[in-house]
Amino acid sequence: MGPADGSPAHGDQADGDPAAGGDGGGGGSAGAGWASRIPPPRSSVEDTGLPLPTPAPAPLALEHRVLKSLLGAWALAACSGEETAAVEEHLGECGACADEALRLRGAVGLLHPPESLDLDPALRTRVLESCLDRRPPRIPVPEWAAPYDAETARLDALLQDIADAEWHAPVRLRWFEDDGPVSRRTTVAGVIAHLLSVDGLVGVALGLDDPLGGAAARVRAEADAAAAAGIPRGPDLPGPQDATPAGRTETYWRASHFPPTRAVRRPWREQSHHLVRTVAFAGGGSGQLAVDYGGFALPLRDSMLDRAFECWVHAGDIADAVDYPYEPPAPRHLHRMIDLAARMLPVSLAERRRAGRAAPPARHLVAAGAPGRSLRLEIEAARPAFEDEAVQADTLVPLNGSATRR
Repeated sequence: MGPADGSPAHGDQADGDPAAGGDGGGGGSAGAGWASRIPPPRSSVEDTGLPLPTPAPAPLALEHRVLKSLLGAWALAACSGEETAAVEEHLGECGACADEALRLRGAVGLLHPPESLDLDPALRTRVLESCLDRRPPRIPVPEWAAPYDAETARLDALLQDIADAEWHAPVRLRWFEDDGPVSRRTTVAGVIAHLLSVDGLVGVALGLDDPLGGAAARVRAEADAAAAAGIPRGPDLPGPQDATPAGRTETYWRASHFPPTRAVRRPWREQSHHLVRTVAFAGGGSGQLAVDYGGFALPLRDSMLDRAFECWVHAGDIADAVDYPYEPPAPRHLHRMIDLAARMLPVSLAERRRAGRAAPPARHLVAAGAPGRSLRLEIEAARPAFEDEAVQADTLVPLNGSATRR
């Protein structure tokens, strides 16, 4: 549109425009709206009644010798905030002090090597030991049951970290039977089932439920029926030795309609908790209770050590199968396991001799002057020191080459 139709031309302003100073139309209200957009003058902080901000402290004015003496504390981060600011400001002006500060910071780094942010793996153990030292448990676990408690807890932590598929990882169990090695292939879940069934021997001795339940009777009935039908008993069927650890394991495996899965972890862990809790309530005097292993018996205190040792060995088998690192037991627990093995060794050797499986001692002649020889000296007294004692001493004197020549 142009000027001909009465409308203002482009670039012109209307009469009521406040910028043009016109007073036509709604010029009054428009002028008031325009004035309301102007910010009011700001009031001073002193007029508000609020507390004034704390003024910044004045920097410390220290002499050069004082600032130089603070360099060591500054390197160790032991200065106050004001001293730190004064020292750092001085380091920007004094080159000699700056060089000395760098050397001190390097020395501090050598005194305090960088530490990992990861927690110490032994921290939890130290905290628990400190807590138990300050407040001993009302019902303590006997010392001879502590290795079993620790090893089952370590194995349970390993089982918690493995995936579902790793429960079916193959595991080769190896042991010695008579005079030859024997092996059996199973899975990780099968190993836990083996520990569950053998630990049940200790549970039965303590009056707990047998994890096999009626499985042993059911499998034995199947074996008897097969024998009555003239079917020879297979190597994995229970026989007269079904009360032994190996027989109980075979019974548990055969009684399972499906191969063991990770579901076996829960009853095994619950049984281990029940065993430790029961021996704790029974007290240390229960250590002489006999645990029947089928062909022999062990005191409860030795049986718990035996179960701890086997738990550690089979935990190592599982760790190897799933490629997982596994550490040996605590030194004090390992000492008890080795002590048990040393005490049982003479009994085992005597059993082998009675069964006719002990190798006769090798007797051979050694050339004179050869190292490794020994002399047996039999010393007899003229008369016995006591009436009922025959005085005779056997002494083996090892001889090396030089002693023989002399």
